[in-house]
Amino acid sequence: MNPHYTYFLILIGSLAGPLLLSFDKKVAFYKKWKPLFKSMLLPALFYIVWDIIFTKNGVWSFNENYITGINIVNLPIEEVLFFFVVPYCCVFIYECVRVYFPKIINTSVGLWFFKIIAIILLMSSIYNHEKEYTFFTFFFTGTFIFIINSAKKYFSTFNVNAFLISYAVMLIPFLIVNGLLTSIPVVLYNNVENLNVRIYSIPFEDIFYGMLLIMMNVAGYERIKK
Repeated sequence: MNPHYTYFLILIGSLAGPLLLSFDKKVAFYKKWKPLFKSMLLPALFYIVWDIIFTKNGVWSFNENYITGINIVNLPIEEVLFFFVVPYCCVFIYECVRVYFPKIINTSVGLWFFKIIAIILLMSSIYNHEKEYTFFTFFFTGTFIFIINSAKKYFSTFNVNAFLISYAVMLIPFLIVNGLLTSIPVVLYNNVENLNVRIYSIPFEDIFYGMLLIMMNVAGYERIKK
């Protein structure tokens, strides 16, 4: 196998299962593609711009041995596709949780837990302001949680409990994919710009980098499909 297709093949492998299961009769995720694809656009644009800036600043880089060499600005085409493939897979998991467990509703406990996460992240971002990846990941995630909580009318369809339960499930495949990308390694991190705390080979910040990406997609998806 040509190693230059490594990142691309990881994406295909990640997408294969959720795409095939999208035609399951009960979930029928394929019927929700229109609101899903619309909801992907703004988060993908936000993350692509963020990624371009961080790549330029040397916060992370990409191993040329494992990418095709096709770039958009300074990003491998695979990295751009990541912001569509991963949200598709994760929103699929979220939709499965909503369909199979329809009784999951917002509760005060879930809402307060969500707020506590935001407070901890924002305080941590201030404390680690000199580390670009840590600061911006924690700051953006904490801020978006507060936006969801503050603009309740706009995000009235966002189910905090369903999201938190779904994200706990998503972490398993998310960490597997990120584990491959960081252990091969396809993506290389500048440890000066992060906490240098690893879950296997994965920077701790990736948990919240992924949480924000999926939260933005789920919030938009729920808003558009209602």
